[in-house]
Amino acid sequence: MQNLAALREEVEVWRGLETRTREAIELLELAAADEEPDEEVVAGVAQEVVDLERELERLEFRLLLSGEYDKGNAILAIHAGAGGTDAQDWTEMLTRMYLRWAEARGYRTEILDSLPGEEAGLKRVAIGIEGPYAYGYLRSERGVHRLVRLSPFDAAHRRHTSFALVEVWPDIQDEVKIDIRPDDLQIDVFRASGAGGQHVQKNATAVRITHLPTGITVSCQNERSQSQNREVAMKILRARLYQLEVEKQEKELAQLKGAHVDAGWGNQIRSYVLHPYKMVKDLRTGYETGNVEAVLDGRLDELIEAYLRSTMGAGETFGGEVRGA
Repeated sequence: MQNLAALREEVEVWRGLETRTREAIELLELAAADEEPDEEVVAGVAQEVVDLERELERLEFRLLLSGEYDKGNAILAIHAGAGGTDAQDWTEMLTRMYLRWAEARGYRTEILDSLPGEEAGLKRVAIGIEGPYAYGYLRSERGVHRLVRLSPFDAAHRRHTSFALVEVWPDIQDEVKIDIRPDDLQIDVFRASGAGGQHVQKNATAVRITHLPTGITVSCQNERSQSQNREVAMKILRARLYQLEVEKQEKELAQLKGAHVDAGWGNQIRSYVLHPYKMVKDLRTGYETGNVEAVLDGRLDELIEAYLRSTMGAGETFGGEVRGA
């Protein structure tokens, strides 16, 4: 029902855009047919065209976020890398940047884990971010972020370079729901066996259950009745299916997180320079801006959009499937 509601809402947005476009065209045709068109009507149609173009551009960009987990929540982790105390302070600065970005978008945030540095800043932090398309936007931030500035922790006030590693993965719920359909089970009963003929039961009380979709087979013969053995076997089956699902999710998360990257020289995806000049440059896309203060205050949308458009234009892999143009 949640998926259906989301799809209906998305379709209604596009249908609304179609209706507005049709009405604008009709008004324009009426104005063109009039020898003395109403200037207010013409101006209104012109403004509507501008608004429609902006809305279409926004919706077209949203279509880029078509990965399996893009619409969902995200977990963002930041780890201090090379640079000592400066790197730990940089980790705290990045934490504030992402919290401000999330706040501006109306997302809910929660600090899940943090470890403060010895002198200042944070050694690591994990943040839960809840909101529409949180993971879709934030996955562009994965990688090493580099800061160049005059260090406030250096008595000589020299220029220092520090690094922090940002990881992002989708917030897959910890509670794994195991749905076992009766049609997926093959249940066999047989006589229990044991050491010595006097211990072998004459009635078929032992139970063997095979889960057909996965091929997992469990059996129980320790209890005295068939119903008790069946109950224990189902308990074992549920536990094995739970573990199978956990292993599957861990494998998916490992693929989504990607290979481990050292937070040091040569691995950065973005540089934030505060001295001797001011500039933020994304090394993957070439996008740059001189308004470093705005970026550190959470204005990341331009950087994020530039990256997503570049990756989707070239095609990006999601779980083995290539998406993009």
